[in-house]
Amino acid sequence: MHKGDRARRPVKESDMDAVLGIDVAKHKFDVTLILPSGARRRKACANSVAGFADLAAWLTRHGAGRVHAGLEATGTYGEALATTLYDAGHHVSLLNPAVIHHYAKSHLTRAKTDRVDADLIAEYTAKEQPPLWTPLPREVRDLQALVRRLDALLGMHTEERNRADTAALTPAVAASIAAVVARLEEQIGAVRAEIRRHMDQHPTLRTQRELLTSIPGVGETTAALLLAELFTKAFTSARQAAAFAGVVPRPRDSGTVQGRRVMCKLGSARLRKGLYFPAIAAIRFNPSLQPLARRLRAAGKPPMLIIGAAMRKLIHIAFGVLKSGRAYDSSLAGA
Repeated sequence: MHKGDRARRPVKESDMDAVLGIDVAKHKFDVTLILPSGARRRKACANSVAGFADLAAWLTRHGAGRVHAGLEATGTYGEALATTLYDAGHHVSLLNPAVIHHYAKSHLTRAKTDRVDADLIAEYTAKEQPPLWTPLPREVRDLQALVRRLDALLGMHTEERNRADTAALTPAVAASIAAVVARLEEQIGAVRAEIRRHMDQHPTLRTQRELLTSIPGVGETTAALLLAELFTKAFTSARQAAAFAGVVPRPRDSGTVQGRRVMCKLGSARLRKGLYFPAIAAIRFNPSLQPLARRLRAAGKPPMLIIGAAMRKLIHIAFGVLKSGRAYDSSLAGA
């Protein structure tokens, strides 16, 4: 049976040996194990490969051959642990932190510690049997890791270039900065080449990249970002995808005062940062965005609102080409 099929199977109480609540932090995670007898066991582990092995051995000692593990979906800190548990045959649920927060309030929980949070997550998982999570395919996880590494390198490159522009640098400091910049540029080129090679090796990713780069304003780097950070989700509409990226408009109204509409910025900051310059390029070169930009300028809209609208339009177009499997056509993209 395929692992994905196993993970989508409904969880039955009789199936499970125990429930594991996990509160994850950057350097460690706390767990609460609720055994079938109702007894609880607690432990803290390092958030590392060694810590994951420590947890596995501890579960074995307590006879927990397979658990239903619940942890909050709080970003990168818990991804490796969740994937390790899944690969070991456990059931895993990623929980909305807001749901756990409201669950704690409903139980009048006042203390806020890692141990208390692990208890709450275990209790919620045991009671509510939340939906099971399946990790992304390995090739998409690898692409995501490469895209995030490229983003980090570009950020470091910008910081060093800004330092190089500082007046009155001593020769030794200037030379050090130049050496770091050169090394970063070498690594940026290497990671970009690895992203290209990785996508070339996987037919689905290669085809999706070709579809996305057919859109004026979307290059290979932007296509990789969209495939790694946005279109890993099962969106049913382009508006859902735009909302996830945080580029949908949000009115600022209060009482009888009508405010201007602004970008909501509640979604992925990484996506918004990565789409900023492609949106500017698309405003200049994409026939589907040029009329939109002209209309907004004529209406007196500020530049940032126009760029936000271009980001949103790009996501809508990208959603369309991926869903249809057809390359960009300005006559079909609302030019």
